[in-house]
Amino acid sequence: MPNVDAYEREILSAFDKGSLKSVVTKAELETFRAAARATAVKDRRVNIRLSSIDLNDIQVKALEEGMPYQTLIASVLHKYVSGRLVEQKRLITGRSTQATRKRAAG
Repeated sequence: MPNVDAYEREILSAFDKGSLKSVVTKAELETFRAAARATAVKDRRVNIRLSSIDLNDIQVKALEEGMPYQTLIASVLHKYVSGRLVEQKRLITGRSTQATRKRAAG
């Protein structure tokens, strides 16, 4: 295993020995299962057009989260329509985010 530190080796050893115990409750586990079932049913295909900049930013975020970018997009849309996506308040500046990104890239 590449770049595994002492703490990670300790965790892997405990896992291999079977000495790790779950701390999740039955209610939490059922909530997770229900969420997985609800998001696993993908029966429709949607095509959208995005700017190259936005798609690149989405792909970077997905990589940081350890998931495919299409899964991230689906997750964000699901959270939005279910009312669980909360917008953070931020200071409004004179420059748009896209203009700032274009300047940084150029």
